[in-house]
Amino acid sequence: MNKIKYCTLIILLLAANTSFSNVTLPAFFSDHMVLQQNAEVKLWGWGNPMEEITVTTSWDTAEVKTKADRHANWQVLLKTPKAGGPYTITIKGYNQVVLTDILIGEVWLCSGQSNMEWTPSSGITNGEEAIKNADQPEIRFFNVVKNSAENPQLDLKGEWQVCTPNTMQYSSAVAYFFGKKLHENLNVPIGLVNSSWGGTPAETWMPQEVIHADKTLEEASKKLGADVWCPSEPGRTYNAMIAPLVGFKVAGVIWYQGETNTGNADTYQHTFSALIQSWRNDWGQEFPFYYAQIAPFEYGAPEIGVKVRDAQRRTLAVPHTGMVMTSDICTTDDIHPRNKLDVGLRFANIALKNHYQTMQGIVEGPLLDSVSFKGKKAYVYFKNSEGLYLKTKDTLFEVAGADRVFHKAKGALKKNMFIVSSDKVSKPKYVRYAWGNTSISNIFNKAHLPASSFTTEKPE
Repeated sequence: MNKIKYCTLIILLLAANTSFSNVTLPAFFSDHMVLQQNAEVKLWGWGNPMEEITVTTSWDTAEVKTKADRHANWQVLLKTPKAGGPYTITIKGYNQVVLTDILIGEVWLCSGQSNMEWTPSSGITNGEEAIKNADQPEIRFFNVVKNSAENPQLDLKGEWQVCTPNTMQYSSAVAYFFGKKLHENLNVPIGLVNSSWGGTPAETWMPQEVIHADKTLEEASKKLGADVWCPSEPGRTYNAMIAPLVGFKVAGVIWYQGETNTGNADTYQHTFSALIQSWRNDWGQEFPFYYAQIAPFEYGAPEIGVKVRDAQRRTLAVPHTGMVMTSDICTTDDIHPRNKLDVGLRFANIALKNHYQTMQGIVEGPLLDSVSFKGKKAYVYFKNSEGLYLKTKDTLFEVAGADRVFHKAKGALKKNMFIVSSDKVSKPKYVRYAWGNTSISNIFNKAHLPASSFTTEKPE
């Protein structure tokens, strides 16, 4: 009888030990996920301290072994092959976890506020047709559930989903159209990690220590008002919706945000540049970071919208960035342009040319290159200027002298350069273009992409 009790006790102890030491993984390591191809990717999770963990993959029969540390953390590095699948990954400790239907391809992080979050079911142009044709099994979504936190988190909520009409209609429309074109052109699986939240300012998407260490960022963050729809405090969405993802290998980032930062327009270039660098620092990866310029809209106060657009243009000084123009595919009475297809395609074109180097030609709109002054005239040169043309006669240029009082100017197009002048300014010193919250560019290049608004005045 005592022997039976002893054996029962041992069995119960072993069962207890196993139940409290199961190997677990973050939510984004799961069935149906996409891993970055031809890369060294990190896989991590939790287990019992000193528990031996063995990881095997069906693309490589070699076993990768590690042990959970005294804080119950473990991680391994896996070398992924070229695009393909489906594969399985087996993680074995005291228990065993098998991840199935894993694809290897290209993974992109998609983030920002409502224009990135906007789904096909929310009323986009030709949304019903896009949903109907969204049976794309090699495109996968991971939609991060909205959450905020005072401190960086280890995990988040969400699940990988195969792209079907049902899953696509509740995922980011911009991300889907971006991923679909990448898939068609690269012929590889595409993973789209969507972590976005409507109404959020940039400050809540970056580590709070970055903000607190920078006087300009800290002062700007203090001006952000509370919003009933989303957090605005520094770092809150970063902590809950980005920090857990840090280390998950991605090819790059696409970003659509800025409308909420119109109240801090004068410092947005500094803020946005710091956000890009902070994410790259966290990942230890100089990944491409492409973003959409906000659309012309009233925005409530003079010039705050166009100042953000100009700040986004200036942020192109950060290496490996690219900007999608939206002024020609919007209406000025809607802060959410319904044409998400062209936004996604323009993102994809920039990635295909600049990152994947599989596309030729111009993929971005005309951008201010330089301005020179001679007498009463200003000579304005653009980048991406091949085939410049005007859609309307009014060139939307203004010039100012040393007094910084701007006057409407004439602009004569000579090949890929504009000669700009005003009878009211005898000695121009500054030039600006399409300078207004609702001003829509009418200068286009050979790719039929619009020029960005700009001013040669330096932000205060």
